[in-house]
Amino acid sequence: MNKLLLNNMKTMLNKKHILKCVVFTLVIGAPLTSLAENYKSETKMQGNVAMKSNTDVIDAAVGSKDHTTLVTAIKAADLVATLKGNGPFTVFAPTNDAFGKLPAGTVEDLLKPANKATLAGILTYHVVAGRVMAGDLVAAIKSSNGEYKFKTVNGQTLTATAKGSGVVLTDAKGNSANVTAVDMNESNGVIHVIDAVLLP
Repeated sequence: MNKLLLNNMKTMLNKKHILKCVVFTLVIGAPLTSLAENYKSETKMQGNVAMKSNTDVIDAAVGSKDHTTLVTAIKAADLVATLKGNGPFTVFAPTNDAFGKLPAGTVEDLLKPANKATLAGILTYHVVAGRVMAGDLVAAIKSSNGEYKFKTVNGQTLTATAKGSGVVLTDAKGNSANVTAVDMNESNGVIHVIDAVLLP
């Protein structure tokens, strides 16, 4: 299972699927829209350049008290080695509270060994190939008339839309998650925090 997911990620990275979709929307030297500026950003800056952390996306999640459930799920799905790879990956990371919104018993059931494949499918639905910063996503939404669809590494689609001063992600089942913090720029990718679990 782990080899299959890794091969899928590598294939998407080779195609540069997401980057091809968003790079053309960026204007060199243009400021970020007010939408992106409204987010709490964890990016460390050196001049106008975003600095990368020395930690990878897994280590960053492990170091967050708000993502202990996510880390437990990643371990149960046997995705640690994959997400410690070179990437880059963009991870939309649900908080502990986000997992807590699922029906009672759902998380405990997903963590069972028998449900490893299902759990891996859900987690990889939160991962995109490439390093997609908040400004990239906002520009993509704007250039797509307010609704930007993109594929995750599990092959299914998420939809990003602007709502008020933020961005909302909608999954295949019509559930939505607000992006609450952005641009945690790690050595092998970037993490954006969301307030709900997305389901393929």
